Amino acid sequence: MPDTPPEPAPVILGDEPGSFPHSVLAERHPAILRQVGEAFPYDPERRAGLDALLASCADGAIEPLPDAADPADRRRWAEWGTDRYAGRSWFDVPWLWAESHFYRRLLDAVGYFGPGPWQGVDPFRPAKLAELGSPETDEELAALDDLAGLPAEERTRALLHGSLWGNRADLGFRLSGNGARTEDRVRALVADDSDVLWSLLPPSAPGTPVPATLCLVADNAGRELVPDLLLVAHLLAEGRIGRAVLHVKPHPYYVSDATPADVLDALRRLVAAGGAAASYGEGLWTALTDGRVTVRAHPFSCAPLPYADMPGDLRAEFASATVTVLKGDLNYRRLVGDRYWPPTTPFADVTGYFPGPVAALRTLKSDVITGLTARTEAALEASGERRWRTSGTHALIQVRG
Repeated sequence: MPDTPPEPAPVILGDEPGSFPHSVLAERHPAILRQVGEAFPYDPERRAGLDALLASCADGAIEPLPDAADPADRRRWAEWGTDRYAGRSWFDVPWLWAESHFYRRLLDAVGYFGPGPWQGVDPFRPAKLAELGSPETDEELAALDDLAGLPAEERTRALLHGSLWGNRADLGFRLSGNGARTEDRVRALVADDSDVLWSLLPPSAPGTPVPATLCLVADNAGRELVPDLLLVAHLLAEGRIGRAVLHVKPHPYYVSDATPADVLDALRRLVAAGGAAASYGEGLWTALTDGRVTVRAHPFSCAPLPYADMPGDLRAEFASATVTVLKGDLNYRRLVGDRYWPPTTPFADVTGYFPGPVAALRTLKSDVITGLTARTEAALEASGERRWRTSGTHALIQVRG
């Protein structure tokens, strides 16, 4: 298995009008800035910062972090690319880098890193809490009560698919484990290596020590993080893992990415829900206190770089895991490289550098894709759905053991 992907494909940029990356930079980012500005009573200085970033997104150039930024963070970002990309258009640098730098600069604009009254205030928190406290979340958590009567294998499968599709608004029927709509979602999988994943994490007999360690690299907070936590709790209870390490972002990122504070919000939501949800939440609470579950927020989690460039300490942590599961579209882009790979490029080839068994659970929301069979690619291209790569209507479970 190669250490690096053979013959790397072109890096995805945002310079092509009409492309999905271009629309994110030209339309989504300005919309996010406006939403953030409306969500808080920011003072004139913060509003000026948001306006300046908005103007920069339209026709400005990339700037390094401000002089007031933490020196260590300035050095880190210089190494990550500001020394190379400062002065260039947002549209002419790697899309992954441009997106990541945008969110870092947004936090500067609103004073997240301080000092001052806005230090540590998550600009995306109102939206996260609104989703977590919605009636739809109540319904989804209540659906957990129906899982108790299912055979263990079906319950495990339902929770895996709940985690996979967690950033969709239909978790309730996914967790129910039955019904035609669940089967529709299964047919929407463009790749399914779930059997390989379970072979890496087999159940153990009651009372038997379980050496398996799961690293789960989370994606979104709210109604995606909840099913991620449910999956971890279930794997612990079933004896498939003895320990879990949950990797989240050290600070707000990509609007809804999970931070340690979001983990606590989701955990409290579970405990307060009653029924099976509360049982899962209480089990996780205990597992956190006794060390079977730990939360990590490594700085590289917010790096604008692929995982191929991960630092040595993070590489060692992933190497020690029985399997590392990376959730979501951004983590997938960082795992395989944010490139225009031919869709049939083997997943094992582009992840050969990863220091241990690795799995990706992802709904498709960007152009990058690997590991498809030629038959699957042909069927998708012939389906008439032009946006199958970016619409979130398809998903994958890919594993390299």
